[in-house]
Amino acid sequence: MRLKAALHNLGCKVNEYELEEMASDLAAHGFEIVPFEPGADLYVINTCTVTNIADRKSRQMLHKARKMNPGAVVAACGCYVDVRKEDLKTDPAIDLVLTNAEKKNIAEAVLPYFREQLGAEPDAQIAQTHTRAFVKIQDGCNQFCSYCIIPYARGPVVSRPEEEILEEIRQKAESGYREVVLTGIHISSYGHDKETGGKRIAWRPVEGKMPPMFRLIEKIHAIPGIERIRLGSLEPRIMSEEFTEGLSKMPKICAQFHLSLQSGCDETLRRMNRHYTTEEYAAICERIRKYFPDAAITTDIITGFPGETEEEFGETARFADRIRFAKMHVFRYSRREGTPAAVRTDQVPEQVKITRSEVLLKKNEELEKQFAQRFLGRTVSVLFEEKRMTDGVMAWMGHTKEYIEVRLMPEPEGAEKLKNSSASAETPKNRESSAAVSETSMENCIEDCILTEIRQGYAVCRLCGKEDGSSAVC
Repeated sequence: MRLKAALHNLGCKVNEYELEEMASDLAAHGFEIVPFEPGADLYVINTCTVTNIADRKSRQMLHKARKMNPGAVVAACGCYVDVRKEDLKTDPAIDLVLTNAEKKNIAEAVLPYFREQLGAEPDAQIAQTHTRAFVKIQDGCNQFCSYCIIPYARGPVVSRPEEEILEEIRQKAESGYREVVLTGIHISSYGHDKETGGKRIAWRPVEGKMPPMFRLIEKIHAIPGIERIRLGSLEPRIMSEEFTEGLSKMPKICAQFHLSLQSGCDETLRRMNRHYTTEEYAAICERIRKYFPDAAITTDIITGFPGETEEEFGETARFADRIRFAKMHVFRYSRREGTPAAVRTDQVPEQVKITRSEVLLKKNEELEKQFAQRFLGRTVSVLFEEKRMTDGVMAWMGHTKEYIEVRLMPEPEGAEKLKNSSASAETPKNRESSAAVSETSMENCIEDCILTEIRQGYAVCRLCGKEDGSSAVC
């Protein structure tokens, strides 16, 4: 019997990576992985608990799964389970409750349920195609920011063995993946647990010493077949002169650096238990641009943290303009029971949080567009991933190394088809019509493209040809 499994992710890149691992585990045990729609036999919801909204969404998705197929098995796993396991066990909509530690063996957990409760067992495997692989290098966090529940939900820093990570990436490369994203709860802490003997000590940079993650990146860089290495969210202070310069000497490194800011006000950062000042953060951004002139520096910002005044929020807004972020992820502060910030008496009214969030979201639209416009008319490398409906037509979608989303639009019907012509930004002689590739699969292709137009949320491109005049399509 071919059993169908539908999986849904809530939360961070670590959850996304772990969802892929669960899907692979289920597929290897004979489940067919299908979209999160009615008709599945198993629904897996990888929950999140970073905010109250995440809690609510987790509960909603679990109940939605039950409604989509009342006879299906519904499994809850992830961070929300770790902090609310006993509550979820009493929820009639949920059949199985798996903690973060348990979900890595999800097939082992669900198969007995199918055998014993339903008398069914899967018997087939399916293949999956991807272009970008998320690889978890560590779990846990020792930083204890005053607003964050994750150190309590995920536990202390635990780094994966280096050779285990490298072997996983070698296998990804052999399977055709061309880009890997190094992810974790606090990846800057990679190897920190080995250095401290497992003691739960907050990570901090050591002057003159390369962090253990650098050696890992060097070894990944040497793996054949992997052409891009993208780093997940970074502790800003890891970007020392030596670390940043070292990364700049590795051509496979993607010039996109996500440095969580959280606030552009020093006093707010102090209350958050963040261990840097705005001036230190600004100096780090200058350093990155010294070695990566076109770097996309992205960030997270929380509005309405307890005690945040209008003046403090104004400092954050002005700091965002000063840094010129390529993208800001804006979150309203969410009170998390069990954290120091939750017991503060100077909580900010919800409407004030919303208003401040809207201000930053509008600013983000401007900054995001300004960053993309810098690349207009320039040749960039694009990893194409899939086709998406765009303005009523199917277009190939991909990302630059700076993570600008790009669409290769087909030529209008009846347009002249230019075959095997070359390409350059200056003359049409080197241009290859996208009509020539409209029927060609470009999934997993890395191509040089010229950005011709910046639209809301993405850029439009055309292909460049190769110097010998041959087709640009891989």
